[in-house]
Amino acid sequence: MTISFERVPVNLRTPGVYVEFSNRNAVPGLLGIPYKILVLGQRLSTGTIAALTPVRVTSESEAKTLFGQGSMLHQMFVALKANNRFTESWAVALDDNGAGVSATGSITFSGTVTGAGTLNVYIAGIRVQLAVTTSSTPSSIASALISLINADLNLPVTASSGGSGVVSLAASHKGEVGNDLDVRVSYYDDESLPAGLAAAVVAMNGGTGNPSLTAAIDAMGEDWYNVVAMPYTDSTSLGALEAELDDRWGPMRPIEGHAFAARRGTTGALGTFGAGRNSPHTTVMGLPPCPSPSYQWAAALAAIAGEQGQRDPARPYTTLELKGILGPKPLDRFTLDQRNLLLFDGISTFTVDVDGTVRVERLITTYQLNAASLPDISYLDVTTLLTLGYVRFTLRARIAQKFPRHKLADDGTAFGAGQAVVTPKILKAEGIAIFRQWETAGLVENVEQFKNDLVVERNASDPNRADMLLPPDLVNQLLVVGTQIDFRL
Repeated sequence: MTISFERVPVNLRTPGVYVEFSNRNAVPGLLGIPYKILVLGQRLSTGTIAALTPVRVTSESEAKTLFGQGSMLHQMFVALKANNRFTESWAVALDDNGAGVSATGSITFSGTVTGAGTLNVYIAGIRVQLAVTTSSTPSSIASALISLINADLNLPVTASSGGSGVVSLAASHKGEVGNDLDVRVSYYDDESLPAGLAAAVVAMNGGTGNPSLTAAIDAMGEDWYNVVAMPYTDSTSLGALEAELDDRWGPMRPIEGHAFAARRGTTGALGTFGAGRNSPHTTVMGLPPCPSPSYQWAAALAAIAGEQGQRDPARPYTTLELKGILGPKPLDRFTLDQRNLLLFDGISTFTVDVDGTVRVERLITTYQLNAASLPDISYLDVTTLLTLGYVRFTLRARIAQKFPRHKLADDGTAFGAGQAVVTPKILKAEGIAIFRQWETAGLVENVEQFKNDLVVERNASDPNRADMLLPPDLVNQLLVVGTQIDFRL
């Protein structure tokens, strides 16, 4: 008998036709990675889920219940679900750091109202409107606004009186992220203060002490999260997550993931920050002053990466819209020159349409230097990491599917047809076959180079081990078109 049966006994004497099934060749195409998004962030005590408990979140309303209305995690899921409702999403909630401090800020009203109008105040991109009449005073306006702010449970702040005409604000969460909560009076061009009224904003500041990510990383366990929405960009938090993602990227834990974060600052400050980071597993969007908080930017980026990465890991993200994100006003936006500099500092960039639509310009990683501290673009683009992850996944799935319990023999061995035996030559042919499928999917190019450089051999020290060297040439992205118009008169 040459056929390698799995379940039909070899010592049968009882008459009958015994049939088993094999799925080794049932899936000839490429498998899709079942993407999962993980959102890290802080909860409020009003939430129903305990901290450090991984939980699947199916909607924004469920996030509100699980983590508390107006919490960081609730608002991150508002942004995530606005951009991606279909990719499976999970969260690990964190409590505030007991040693942390909440950020504070204020709005001070002054002047004499000479014309009725509507006051538009934006806190973390959420608008609060107040009707103002000619009988309104700075003190009455401040008092009414305090009531409105505290009544809106979606807001990430609480308000109190800071004196006559002064609205004092305190972040609902402790930590540095509170400093990132934008407070402004009027945002759109057709919004203005009622005549005679003046308002002065003191930006949120003084927040310190982000939660430790150590326990949250432990809570991730061995579950595979392809994309992580990361609300923190302090060195300790990023370092801890990058170390975990680097380990997950390795050969022994092939459950790689990529983290998306955002950080507010000037081009100089962002450049300095980017120069201090060097991880292929982290993407940080650089933000000038804008209403939407950085943690919502992170969630929106993770959302589109979760959808587009699963659909086509090699396709660039340029021009994709970040829905629900309020971008900077024209005078605050980074110029082309500034954005180009940031892209050399490991910082990703975006653009804003004339109607305010925010779009990705380029998503890169913070990786810039190799082990010799020399410039290295090998892991520059997010698409490279996602494509490599998909290539590895489909290769592992193919070998596990087609050769689950096979024996290993030298090339030229005359084993019978149907025997569960594989040789280096067979593995090499399978490598070329799957390359052709990667090529059809638009993930790789140059098949002849792949064939010439592909190596499959039996390990010299371990006769039960085959070693493969796969040299795929990854497809690239059309990001820059240089053109010279050599005109004639």
